Parts: sequence; structure tokens; C-alpha cells
Amino acid sequence: MTVKTTVSSKDIDEAFLNLKDVAKETPLQKDHYLSHKYECNVYLKREDLQWVRSFKLRGAYNAIIALNEKDRQNGITCASAGNHAQGVAYTASKLNLTAVIFMPVTTPLQKINQVKFFGGSNVDIVLTGDTFDECLKEALIYTQDYAMNFIDPFNNIYTIAGQGTIAKEIIEQSKKDDINFDYLFAAIGGGGLISGVGTYFKDHSKETSIVGVEPAGASSMYESVVVKNEIVTLQNIEKFVDGASVARVGEITYDISQKVVDDYVQVDEGAVCSTILDMYSKQAIIAEPAGALSVSALEKYKSKIKGKNVVCIVSGGNNDINRMKEIEERSLLFEEMKHYFILNFPQRPGALREFVNDVLGPKDDITKFEYLKKSSQNTGTVIIGIQLYNHSDLDNLKTNVSEFDPSNIYINENKMLYSLLI
Repeated sequence: MTVKTTVSSKDIDEAFLNLKDVAKETPLQKDHYLSHKYECNVYLKREDLQWVRSFKLRGAYNAIIALNEKDRQNGITCASAGNHAQGVAYTASKLNLTAVIFMPVTTPLQKINQVKFFGGSNVDIVLTGDTFDECLKEALIYTQDYAMNFIDPFNNIYTIAGQGTIAKEIIEQSKKDDINFDYLFAAIGGGGLISGVGTYFKDHSKETSIVGVEPAGASSMYESVVVKNEIVTLQNIEKFVDGASVARVGEITYDISQKVVDDYVQVDEGAVCSTILDMYSKQAIIAEPAGALSVSALEKYKSKIKGKNVVCIVSGGNNDINRMKEIEERSLLFEEMKHYFILNFPQRPGALREFVNDVLGPKDDITKFEYLKKSSQNTGTVIIGIQLYNHSDLDNLKTNVSEFDPSNIYINENKMLYSLLI
């Protein structure tokens, strides 16, 4: 028997029926702040309001329900950075199945706790590996050893079809207001979401351009489809956008993406952080890093989308509140608002006052000051953090710092030194 390796609109229609009483029909909302900012009509598909606060429930449930009864009773496994795990846990509890869920050690505690909450006694959690791909390897070995059924987070036609039901909802919801979308932006991790959504739109809304958005530090689909024209495995990935940091995309999602994705955008992780903070303060939306990717891409597309109808899939809202300090820091660094230096500071009264008067602008702020005083020397080493009032003042700040100490070290440009000292 030939194993099916692609997804059709019919598969997505069937998945929609499977999910009718399981997944929530999430809102499609016009966002007035983003629409004004980019001079177009921006709509947000709020998958952050799904039962498990991400779209992953759709694919997980559809893939599990596709198993025959015997296979389901043998138990299921999965590997996930958090959101797919919640979808599997939710389904396991609903269908009273045994599930063993593998998650990277680096998974935010908030997501781990949510998996426990949704899965209850039906779920065992195994934390292993620093990345999704290391975690996946362990999960596949365990699945084979215990003859269980692995529920792939993206490289599975039933998972992809489940994610594609988002597109069916968007199109049906947009018809009520007679809206035709010119662009659709969606995050890419392993490619399940973009494959399902892109497939359905290509059949039912051919005029819509499908734009896949990846974190700059983990653009595995772009590297595979556009750069190499074959699936590649990234040797090093930035893990901050945990829901989309995948070193290797799936064979199925690679093939589908080649056909349905019109363009790819890579977004700096710092820009994602700025978007998260902006969505929280301006729109009261709590988006996780992967969930904010689609909105982050609008900045790179701002000249193309003027006057157009645009939809962004906010794919998840499982953001750990303990990460907000890091998110703010990354945002300030990206916006060139926060800067760190190592200086030789004179060991005499009034030196700090002199530094403030001669180096800083009237509204700049010192956010970090660590000083090691040495009794036998005229100067001591200082690590200082400065937050600018206006990022355009950076050149002036560097000039003033160099005049104060010509041998200063600018920490922002040295990632290893930044990680060690800040």
C-alpha cells in the first residue's frame, strides 16, 4: 500500500469535522493599532485563545484520532518544545490514553506545568536534550523500544491537515465581511502550520500570498527551500524562539512548502521581543515568541502591504512571565537603546558625577554599575550599562565614552563577553 505523503483540501475538510467539538473556533479580529501603523487592514487569527493557548491542539488531536483503536490503546509519544505537548496531553486526557511526552530541558517551566495540567495522570513527562532535535531523537528511540505510536509535531499528514483547519476558519470568517486577503503571514518551525494553511489557501484563495516567518537564528525552511534546494540540518540554532527553533524541517513539510509558500522572512529575535512588548502594551495580547513572529514580519513587508488586506496567525500565547525581563533586555538591545561598556574609572571623589555630566545625555540612564576598587591603583574597572533616551544618540555616546576612556570595551559587540558579564 502506498503511504500518503501529501495533504489536500479534502483532508483538511475531514480534519475540520474531526475537530468540530474539540478545537475552539478562534476569533479573526481586525487590529486597529497595526492597521494604522502599517496603513493597511491587519487581521489577527487568535490561536493564542485556543483551549491550550496554541494551534497545536488541532494537529495533535487529528493525528491521534486517525490511529486505530488498538494503536491508541498501545499508548502515544511525542517530542515537543511545549505547545504540541499540550495538544497531545489534552487529547490523551480527553480520550483516556497513555502518553509519554518528551520535552527539551530548556523548555520554559510555564509550558511544562501546562502539560501536566492538561494531561493529568494520563501523561508522563521526560525532559531531555538542549534542543528539540536532540529531544526528538530520544523520543523516537523510546517509541520503538516500547512499541508505542509517535505523534509527530509537523511531519505527519494528519497533523498538517489539523493545522490547516485554521485556514478553513479564516476563509469562512472572512466571507461574512466580504474580505479577500492579499497576504497571510504564519510562523514556521518544522513547517506543519504553513503547510496546512498554505495548502488550503492555494485551493480556496489563490490571490493570497503566503509568507512564512522564521526566527533569524533558526531559519531551517528558508535554508532548505531557497538556499540549498534540499533539506539541511542547521548545526547551530538560536533557541530563544522555542516554539519555532527547529534545526531540520520535515520531509513532508519541505515538499509542501516548496509548492505553497510564496516568500520567506527571517526576523531577528530582538525584533520578536519588541513585538511581544508592543502587543502586550498596545493590544493587551500575550504572545509567546513564536506566536509573535507573524506580526514581527510586517515591519519588513511594510512597503508592500500598504492599502492591502493582511492576516497574521498569532500561533500561541504560552509565554512564561519569568521570561519578560529577558524579553525586555533583548528588545532594548535590538532597538539600540541599551549599551554596556567596560571602563577604567578614576578612583577619586567626583569621578561618577563627572562621567554623568560629560558622557550621558540629560535623559539617559545608568542601569548597571559594578565597580571594583583597587587600593594600589589610580583607576578601577567598571562594568556600566546605559539606556539611551533616543537610539540616534548612540554615536555621540560612543564618542563621549572613548574620550572618557580610550581603552574602553563595548560589550554589546561581543556576545561571549555579554553572556559572561551581563
